[in-house]
Amino acid sequence: MRLFADSASDLPKEFFEKEQVVLFPLRVHIGEEEYEDIRTIHSKKVYDAIRSGVQPKTSQASPDEMLAAFEQLAKDGDEGFYIAFSSELSGTYNTAVMVADQVREDFPELKLTILDSKAASLGYGLLVKEAARLRDAGQPLSEVIERVRTMADHMESLFTVEDLDYMARGGRISKGSAFVGGLLNIKPLLHVEEGKLVPIEKLRGRKKVVKRMIELMETRGEQLKNQTIAISHGDDEEFANFVKKEIEEHFRPKNVETYLIGSVIAAHTGPGTLAVFFLNRAL
Repeated sequence: MRLFADSASDLPKEFFEKEQVVLFPLRVHIGEEEYEDIRTIHSKKVYDAIRSGVQPKTSQASPDEMLAAFEQLAKDGDEGFYIAFSSELSGTYNTAVMVADQVREDFPELKLTILDSKAASLGYGLLVKEAARLRDAGQPLSEVIERVRTMADHMESLFTVEDLDYMARGGRISKGSAFVGGLLNIKPLLHVEEGKLVPIEKLRGRKKVVKRMIELMETRGEQLKNQTIAISHGDDEEFANFVKKEIEEHFRPKNVETYLIGSVIAAHTGPGTLAVFFLNRAL
């Protein structure tokens, strides 16, 4: 069984190498330079660029790289499973489906399932990690797919950004809203709903946002003590550790994993972003 994932999962390079998961990197553009997320750029470079006033741009994963990987899968007679970045946030999923259809014209026996994760960052990354775990445990592909699809359907994502100006530069909110938000220290709280970014409410100050996150985890989560909860942060490890401590004290989860947000998502959310991922159903 061959697993595929793209860099919007925000898992570190070491994960892909150690777990033998094929990586499709999305691309980051800073000025005239183009980089492959995870492979040729670290997200700290993106954060430094944003702080200096440069707005990086992003583009989807390479269709040619997908084509080569899927053709090789067919030639090897192996079966594959590609868990993809939310189709509401990137064209990568739809491109992969089209490429797979193209490969099937020459290799109709291609055994490949492509799943829209409807998630981003570590909400997506947790799905990839679970697929790798089940593969290594010897589970058949059908059961791996079913488990990951169920997890995707029950993944909760809560996140906030430090500076609304970053989202305004990326076109996510108006510049006027960002200006007023900055004056009042307004921090938005958002989540992912059916793969889309959806605002929940606005609060004044980080502490109120964290308190509200904990409240929402309490009402939305199920058996959090038996879960691995993930936190991704925008180059603010101190804030991430603070939130981790709050989660551990409130819920005593099995594990809390913390990672730096990757280059592609960082380009749209900016420094100081923090996201928490958990399941709303015990699986």
